[in-house]
Amino acid sequence: MSAPVQPPEDRVATEHPEAAGYRAGRTLPLRVEAMRQLRRRRTLLMGGVLAALPFILIIAFAIGGTPDGEDGGRGGNRINLMDVATESAANFAATSLFVSAGFLLVIPVALFCGDTVASEASWSSLRYLLAAPVPRTRLLWSKLVVALGFSLAAMVLLPVVALAAGTAAYRWGPLKLPTGGALAAGDTVPRLALVVAFIFVSQLVTAGLAFWLSTKTDAPLGAVGGAVFLTIVGNVLDAVTALGSWRDFLPAHWQFAWADALQPELEWGGMIKGAAISVTYALILFALAFRGFSRKDIVS
Repeated sequence: MSAPVQPPEDRVATEHPEAAGYRAGRTLPLRVEAMRQLRRRRTLLMGGVLAALPFILIIAFAIGGTPDGEDGGRGGNRINLMDVATESAANFAATSLFVSAGFLLVIPVALFCGDTVASEASWSSLRYLLAAPVPRTRLLWSKLVVALGFSLAAMVLLPVVALAAGTAAYRWGPLKLPTGGALAAGDTVPRLALVVAFIFVSQLVTAGLAFWLSTKTDAPLGAVGGAVFLTIVGNVLDAVTALGSWRDFLPAHWQFAWADALQPELEWGGMIKGAAISVTYALILFALAFRGFSRKDIVS
């Protein structure tokens, strides 16, 4: 028996499954997605808040006077940089990171990563993006890279503005440590860069939570709020000393390990452990987001 004759239009579809000139890798370019996110009000508002924080701290120190610690430069087991905040621009930048790393810097990460896919769904534009056609993996990849880029930019913006404002208010100089000793002025910028890099890596867990939730809901506030809530839960669990060594597996347990970078002798142990745990959790959450979204029925 001879094989059935394939209709001409089916042969064309088989031989040319994609339209002429179509390249999946060129859909939704990163620069296009970045410009879309940059023009949004929440991006400008978040940038304004982070840029204003150093000036708010300067005003607070001017009104309240020189910071004075009550525990000899220690906040529990952690260095309290508030005690030496006004010693130099480097001290002021480190203090700005110290007061914001625990919660404030969580918000832009959750916002930029949780408002990615969910916002498109809430605007009923997600299905039109996929019909463009933008492959699902490409869509998620573009949005994730841009969201992480904006998150990193937010973390860089704060110390940069703090260094500039601190130089004007407190002069440039070495970074004095509350435990004694100081870092040379030439070493402060590389150490602060290392601090920012670790904070960014430690916040990848929040980014993963927000991004995963963003693929699960059509409500951006639900994804953002859920990521912030779960991050707070992690901080609460870390405060439960009864958990003992189990706390070592919580990303929150290592969130202030960057203080080791502000010692006369740089210590890597805590930062390496914290980074490894954060990256592990983040990779699992990102994988869940890609896997779930690839099988999701898109109706929004």
